[in-house]
Amino acid sequence: MSIRFTISLRDRPHPSHRWMGALGAAAALAITTTAASAAGQLVRVSDASPYAACHSPSHGATVYTNAETWPQVATNPANQNNLIGAWQQDRWTNGGNRGLVAGYSFDAGRTWSETTLPFSRCAPGGLGYERAADPWVSIGPDGIAYAVSLSESNPFTGPTAIAAVTSTDGGRDWGNLRIIQADTNGAVSVNAKPSVTADPTHAGTAYVVWDRSRSAPAGHFRQPAMFSRTTNWGHTWSTPRPIAATGIDEYGTGNVILVNRHTHRLYDFYTFFFCTCASTPEIQYVTSDDQGTTWSDSHIVNTLDALGVTDPNTGQPVGSEFSATTQAIDPATGAIYIAWQSPRFHGGAYDEVAFSSSKDGKTWTPEVQVSTPTGLPAFLPTLAVANGVVGLTYYDFRHLAPNNTTTLPTDLWFKDSTDGGAAWSADQHIAGPFDMKAAPLVSFGYAIGDYQGLTAVGNVFVPFFVKANCSAAPCDANRTDVYATRVTPA
Repeated sequence: MSIRFTISLRDRPHPSHRWMGALGAAAALAITTTAASAAGQLVRVSDASPYAACHSPSHGATVYTNAETWPQVATNPANQNNLIGAWQQDRWTNGGNRGLVAGYSFDAGRTWSETTLPFSRCAPGGLGYERAADPWVSIGPDGIAYAVSLSESNPFTGPTAIAAVTSTDGGRDWGNLRIIQADTNGAVSVNAKPSVTADPTHAGTAYVVWDRSRSAPAGHFRQPAMFSRTTNWGHTWSTPRPIAATGIDEYGTGNVILVNRHTHRLYDFYTFFFCTCASTPEIQYVTSDDQGTTWSDSHIVNTLDALGVTDPNTGQPVGSEFSATTQAIDPATGAIYIAWQSPRFHGGAYDEVAFSSSKDGKTWTPEVQVSTPTGLPAFLPTLAVANGVVGLTYYDFRHLAPNNTTTLPTDLWFKDSTDGGAAWSADQHIAGPFDMKAAPLVSFGYAIGDYQGLTAVGNVFVPFFVKANCSAAPCDANRTDVYATRVTPA
């Protein structure tokens, strides 16, 4: 049984290394410079934690009750008014959460309800793991939704699992709980960062990818991209197997699959590291033309030289997952768009948002800066496509005064491109400024998520994101919430 709330209008830690690669010259980009406009009314999606009374071992950590992070969202192809999202609930400082929660809407994001997801023991009918993290949702052409989780116990040495559930009623109820991969000893094998993609043309088929680290002799390791699929609506999943970054001391993370609905080609994008210490990471991908049975060799999009984000005035880290990318595919044309954090546009001093695209899934345009230059970091980009228009959200610190060390004003912005990323609109203001220092302070900094959500409903974009509930004063009782809004391209 799940718990639901109706709301009307009103992980695990990852390595904290920072890389610095060779800086490329910024390519020319046409960006209009008119004043930013405001997007639609914000809707608070998340409510009070359904897990507040759940007690689990702390393993020396603090839990932030009522703190929501790591949101992700999808639109139902069978009913465009039905949106389903998910997020982390009640973040622990040393990794993981009491559980995951799903939100669902049947009026294109204007109002939302929420329900528990059975990925941890805090959830009704949940798995026996102490914590859950890294939610992802995707919906098939028949309206069947798939959600996945990293489930874990002790976040340093305990067991981890990749698990999946399905919903046949638009996200109200979740069942068909399956463990895809389980490892019992976190000192030897660790699973992390799952995502799920429902095949847009094959009902009942969905793909899950994640990374799985394993120790190797003489202090070496392997951390390949792992793959599993279902062809029977999640009742069974194929035996997991590595598909990329399979060599010794190779590390592939942040895996997300895109599907070209015309050619049926699968693209698995990930960030590739060698040794995690000796070289600049690369944005890579592998492809499959037989629904994941066989995979190509790796292809390179670009280098990923992100520094990671800190408070410009204090140096305090902000958990923006510097190694992550965001990608989207145009369902009509098959064009692929990708964005990431990079310091290469202004002398390597701080991250901004880089963008590249491919019309054929083979060759990529030179990277350009797509975030508005402010002299301060821009981070956590999220891409989506709505009827040929590319939409982008990102956060920045443009309202931070040079002498402000007390708060960290943060805003979320949206802009769009009607020509595949050659030119972009002015920013539309989505939310903020809010105080990033009100967000949960975890092992790698102030955290609202390694990713955020953005989806399309017809010609309208729906950002699905986390912001803190304070602009200045402490708000310990309810630090963050998930919000949504509707944005019409400029």
